[in-house]
Amino acid sequence: MADFLSGARYLLIGSGLLLRPGVRRFVMMPLLISALVFTGGIWYGGHLLGSLIDTLLPEWLDWLRYLLWPVFALLAVAVLYFGFVMVANIVGAPFNGWLAEAVERTLTGAAQGEPRSWNGLVREAGAALASEVGKMAYFALWALPFLILLWLPLLGALLWFLFSAWVLACNYADYPMGNHGMKFPEQRRLLNSRRALSLGFGMAALLVTLVPVLNFLAMPAAVAGATAMYVERFLAPRDPDAGLLRG
Repeated sequence: MADFLSGARYLLIGSGLLLRPGVRRFVMMPLLISALVFTGGIWYGGHLLGSLIDTLLPEWLDWLRYLLWPVFALLAVAVLYFGFVMVANIVGAPFNGWLAEAVERTLTGAAQGEPRSWNGLVREAGAALASEVGKMAYFALWALPFLILLWLPLLGALLWFLFSAWVLACNYADYPMGNHGMKFPEQRRLLNSRRALSLGFGMAALLVTLVPVLNFLAMPAAVAGATAMYVERFLAPRDPDAGLLRG
């Protein structure tokens, strides 16, 4: 339980790190991307949900609307949420790697490799996007059985919530770990070795993305928080209760 709560706390730590000198200038682009994608997602999701119900229910079955609407709504929200969060991270991937590097440099005084230039960012954008597409393929494959299980009352929603938390933990931890040359399978194994910590962080990120306005800050705060978690709990050769941010 302590690890789980510590993981959730890293999202708050990440929010505070966004205001640090040397980090602030790397926040604006991920913040803008997050705001645009989530605003568009909320508008499109509401429109699509109404159209979906109207299409699936012919007029003579209109009396079923009130019985099936909660199921359709849950499925639509799950699919749209998953889709738009992933779009935000794909578009923001090159900038998120830059943000993670700046946060690590602030925490440790050093980062993997030299600070990136704008020219370097452009060169690395293709590799970052390819990595994101590979991750999304993995997540989408695992999402299918969990989406089917959403038809089960309560249990399906709980399993989807846990799966979504794991997806976000993997996704945001990829930025600092990827900066150190770690491949996605190795990242998953490392996060799985501290599963409670990872799920605590992922659930906190998930809850923030569901809150209007706060969800605009979710992506940069989660990138910064995942970087702090990686530096303290996975990178630093020290007692996890005596991390860099507590002294």
